[in-house]
Amino acid sequence: MDISQIQEKILKLKKEKDVCVLAHSYQAHEILEIADFTGDSYKLSVDASKVKNKNILMCGVRFMAETCKILSPDKTVYLAQPLAGCSMADQMDKQLISQVKKMYPDYTVVAYINTTAELKTICDVCVTSSSAVKIVNNIDNKNILFIPDCNLGDYVAKQCPDKNIKLLSGGCPIHACVNTDDVKKARALYPDAELLVHPECIPSVVEMADYVGSTSGIMNYAKQSDKKEFIIGTEISIAEHLQYECPDKKFHFLTLKLICPNMKSTTLVDVYNCLNGNGGEEIKLDDKTITDAKKCIDEMIRLG
Repeated sequence: MDISQIQEKILKLKKEKDVCVLAHSYQAHEILEIADFTGDSYKLSVDASKVKNKNILMCGVRFMAETCKILSPDKTVYLAQPLAGCSMADQMDKQLISQVKKMYPDYTVVAYINTTAELKTICDVCVTSSSAVKIVNNIDNKNILFIPDCNLGDYVAKQCPDKNIKLLSGGCPIHACVNTDDVKKARALYPDAELLVHPECIPSVVEMADYVGSTSGIMNYAKQSDKKEFIIGTEISIAEHLQYECPDKKFHFLTLKLICPNMKSTTLVDVYNCLNGNGGEEIKLDDKTITDAKKCIDEMIRLG
């Protein structure tokens, strides 16, 4: 079978089995083409909670599927590729942060959405990369413990100078591997291009950018800008998707190091096999985990 034939079979199976397919922006183009919703992890979870479908299939990583289950506990949620984890989400667990909380008892614990469901159960509020600054500013407490991404946390701290933000050593190893030399090389190769980077990059790289924002922020900026050439400082799939959407503009990779193996592990065949009952994994969370983890997401909605 070729790609179009597999896509046709997927579209047919979706209808037959009452499945809503979600695809994160970092997924391959052929997966985005068959998805009902595309975007960042939190947006997809909200989209899933609003549809009538009883079954949800996440093309992304485990914490994203868990967030879907937290927001839609009555629905059956599947992860297309069971091996698709997240290096950042797995860095810190409930036991570690419980110990850190004892060291900083008067701090509000702010968890990036890129965390496990279990860790969310002991956090005060959740944030996305696009909402983090607004939400941290809206928290009554001056003292903030921001986990797990210290680079996003540093960016937030600079935007919220009135807050006392404590950071731990953690974050996205893919975004963090980009350095200032990579930026200089890209600038030299593409002198007319604007540099758009994700705040998960290290502070020295973020400072060199023309625009800093979430995945959706980067995409919207590039699409709406009058500029015609951009260097994309996030997962390389975003440059590819933007090229499809804006064929009159040029999009360059900041570096080929920006490839997420977890995101790339999901294939179109994985989606087909999951829908066919021959693959994927159902995400199961107990009622207490769902209830406790949802509190920090509800607080995100309240403050955001």
